[in-house]
Amino acid sequence: MMVVYAIASIEHNYIYVGMTNNLENRLARHNGGRERTTKFYATFKTIYIEECNDRESARVREKYWKSGVGKERLRELRNKKMLEWRNW
Repeated sequence: MMVVYAIASIEHNYIYVGMTNNLENRLARHNGGRERTTKFYATFKTIYIEECNDRESARVREKYWKSGVGKERLRELRNKKMLEWRNW
């Protein structure tokens, strides 16, 4: 099973979308600064997770979330979640 995920930087205006078969390990790598594309934006919180049956369907969903429409929806979701995090 593959997972498509979106994470938002707590300190920067940055959203990353990716896919993996080991979400826990992947998130630890992002937050630990061990991923080249995200190391300057850590620390992250998960804003979206979607399970897919196979790599091909996960890639289709990942491409959607990286598109203009998908990114806009993720920005809205991030903004809503940021309010929850601040009020917690």
